[in-house]
Amino acid sequence: MQLCSRCSRPLSITANTCQLIVWNDEVNSFDWVISTLILICGHNTEQAEQCAMIIHTKGKYPVKEGGYDFLKPMCNAITERSIGATIEVLSDF
Repeated sequence: MQLCSRCSRPLSITANTCQLIVWNDEVNSFDWVISTLILICGHNTEQAEQCAMIIHTKGKYPVKEGGYDFLKPMCNAITERSIGATIEVLSDF
């Protein structure tokens, strides 16, 4: 049985226990954020555009849910593109 590297629970239990949060900033363009969500998160164009608009208006948005080990490489790739991103653990799992 494979364990989550963050919480040491079985991956079957932690499958959707985290959210990948992308944060708004005043530096990155909509096009850059949209292309990042398409490339890194596998969003289609419409999904990426909607996420970018919500990020812009609300300040942050959970663009993907899953286990920590699934989301961590995406979070790293997004931050490498100079976009703020974090992983938050859902409280009721």
